[in-house]
Amino acid sequence: MTDKPFLYVVVCAAGVAADVSKLITAAQERDWEVGVIATPTAMNGFFDTAAVETGTGRPIRSAWRRPEDPRPFPAPDAVVVAPATFNTVNKWAAGIADTLAVGTLCEASGLGVPIAVLPCVADALAAHPAYQDSVSRLRGMGVRFADPYAGEGERGGERGEFGWERALDLLRHD
Repeated sequence: MTDKPFLYVVVCAAGVAADVSKLITAAQERDWEVGVIATPTAMNGFFDTAAVETGTGRPIRSAWRRPEDPRPFPAPDAVVVAPATFNTVNKWAAGIADTLAVGTLCEASGLGVPIAVLPCVADALAAHPAYQDSVSRLRGMGVRFADPYAGEGERGGERGEFGWERALDLLRHD
């Protein structure tokens, strides 16, 4: 048992998820205990699951536990969704809890747990009215969003940095 605050990191299926260990390390350096919850698709090769489990010292959760199974993580003190995809943001805002990741976000929102989101959404999808409505709805619930990251070539064709630590900065504004 630790006295450190517990951070849930929800990982969605986007290419930048390969670097989620950067967020985990930064959170640990800021004195957080970390547990990772991934969408089922993210578990299919979007990040190094073994490295993440080694880094957190905990299994990654991606499926519902059975009622008789113990809770593998303590209740969260905060949640970071990074990278957050178009699909996850829209399902979350609509209350469609069809995966553990989205169900956890719906529950944390309802409990008033601080949540920071680093969207990784293509510009064309970010312009979609459903996405804009979802972001507006979630912001109205107190969810904090960083600027979207399209993941496309910027500045001479190079990708900009995803900015993992931005999520932790957003959480400090309690």
